Amino acid sequence: MRRRTFLAVKLSIAIACFLSVASLAEAAEIKVLSGSAVVPPMATLIPQFERSTGHKVMSDFDGAIGAMTKRIENGEAADVIIVSRPQIDSLEKHGRVIPGSAVEVGKLGVGVFVRKGDPKPDITSVEAFKRTLLAAKSIGYNDPAAGAPVSIYLIGAFERLDIVEQMKPKTVVFKQRSERFAAVARGDVEIGFNQISEILAVPSIELVGPFPAAIQNYTLFTAAIVASSKQPDAAKAFIHFISSPAAAAVMKVKGFE
Repeated sequence: MRRRTFLAVKLSIAIACFLSVASLAEAAEIKVLSGSAVVPPMATLIPQFERSTGHKVMSDFDGAIGAMTKRIENGEAADVIIVSRPQIDSLEKHGRVIPGSAVEVGKLGVGVFVRKGDPKPDITSVEAFKRTLLAAKSIGYNDPAAGAPVSIYLIGAFERLDIVEQMKPKTVVFKQRSERFAAVARGDVEIGFNQISEILAVPSIELVGPFPAAIQNYTLFTAAIVASSKQPDAAKAFIHFISSPAAAAVMKVKGFE
């Protein structure tokens, strides 16, 4: 009887060890690329995903989504990329992401911000927005040559508003991305523009509001599995997690729609 009990205990230990090893074998590390606009929600979602699945996420969000797209186009190894829908479509067309793996995770609009405590200008209509820009002493945005979607859109918006020439002498183009908020927080630049999620995350500046609806520009952030991924199952699980209803609630708090 004692021998049978001893064997049963040994068998239980062996099974537990096997399950533990199997669990570790199933855990994976995945690399996720995206732009800095996703940092606020991902700071919450990635730890939740890691706790619930055992997978680890190595993220690189330090840049514009245009630059991240270019990195995948150039063959950089990764598992998931989160960029705009048109960029995902282009990557899929060129065989850089797995066909059919794309999932939309949220759309994000552009906002206007000022230094914390400064008066908030009127941008409640297109005409008010235009008046505010013309009255501003200075404005600033990221270097469009770096693929910053907000800056690229803003240049086109100035053309449609017929204020290109008036804005040129008062525009500061930030060559260093770190300056996009710091210059406004210091008072060196009066008005800045960025995606709303990033504005809400910086305590030294204040969101004035989103662009007027008639000229608002949304980026539809979309995730897809990179074709060269070594961990496609973990990548798929991550995309499923960040596109869930629970994740959508986090994204909304952080400025996404």
